[in-house]
Amino acid sequence: MAARERTLTTSSGASIVQAAVKKHVLILGAGFAGLELATRLSNSLANEVRVTLIDQSDSFSFGFSKLDILLGRKATADVLLPYRDISKDGVEFRQERVTSIDPELRRVTTDRSSYDADVLAIALGADYDFDATPGFVEGGFEFYSVAGAERMRDALPDFEAGSILIGILGHPFKCPPAPFEGAILLHDHLVGRGIREAAEIRVIGPMAAPVPIAKEVSQSILDALHQRAIEYVPNQRVSELDTRRREARLAAGGSVPYDLFVGIPVHRVPEVVESSGLAVDGWVPVDHTNLATRYPGVYALGDVAGAPVAKAGVFAEAAAAVVADDIAARLHDGVLQRPYEGEGSCYIEFGGGLVGKIEANFLGGPAPTARLVGPSRELAAEKEAFASTRRERWFGS
Repeated sequence: MAARERTLTTSSGASIVQAAVKKHVLILGAGFAGLELATRLSNSLANEVRVTLIDQSDSFSFGFSKLDILLGRKATADVLLPYRDISKDGVEFRQERVTSIDPELRRVTTDRSSYDADVLAIALGADYDFDATPGFVEGGFEFYSVAGAERMRDALPDFEAGSILIGILGHPFKCPPAPFEGAILLHDHLVGRGIREAAEIRVIGPMAAPVPIAKEVSQSILDALHQRAIEYVPNQRVSELDTRRREARLAAGGSVPYDLFVGIPVHRVPEVVESSGLAVDGWVPVDHTNLATRYPGVYALGDVAGAPVAKAGVFAEAAAAVVADDIAARLHDGVLQRPYEGEGSCYIEFGGGLVGKIEANFLGGPAPTARLVGPSRELAAEKEAFASTRRERWFGS
């Protein structure tokens, strides 16, 4: 894949050095993975590659900003970062919807054009399958999307008493601490309104513990829930909502009543990825060391990939760094020096201005590890700095 200069000889015998044609790197998806990969390639390989970055949306938002919208701490316009602000050497952003992917040919079709790539990086994330849980669309709320957070924000003032049930409807799902973080922040919201004693908050999910890979981290989260009279019901999955009776039916049998149902929707690969044949058992299988798929020159990184790591932005960002290094190594006929370890940190709010940080490593040792740092006000400031540095790095703002 190395791009080299060529020396041509004219009819008169003169030699002309012809610059190498830049390799075309096509990145599908402009989330954490796509933005970080485009930025790294621009910073290190702008003279050797040209990057096309495609996303169907016109802006990016951090996952945790949905909670800011839900709780009225920020307006939607204040958390959206427009892609038109991207100004990176060698990077062109196009707002288009991907309609087909041919991984063998590395050919992509969108609703506006078609592209052939030397390197194809699929970072389209995970879609929400709201219809996978009957009754959820009609009778439930969610804060995993901007529209969902806005809708739930507008509905919260009407809740004055009763049972709030937060159901994790499938696994894996993005931002594993978020359901528990949401429960804690809803507790604070109800306390602030003076109606907490009139409400019950319960989280129900298919996992045995909030963070299955780390017993101590899970216990810390369970303790925080217990201190706020929030119950976690493990090893149970809501399979359907009976909106007439306001009951959440469980896959194992039985039901749980609710007055306000908040769901973490079932996640799945985007339809265009599934129809391409890339997905196996729900996600795109990759080499864990460099995120390469079984198709030459094709990578899958971030939430769309089947790597055994949490689906969260920091892990997608770390994956992008490795993919950028692997592309550079292949361009220069080298080998990847630093394999992907699935290492990263997730922030979790504990209310009252306190933030904790879960530091995890999924692939760097014999078994996944995780630990909880904090919570503290210092980590709240660190979380703000985390967002600020990414805004500056990716958007220059």
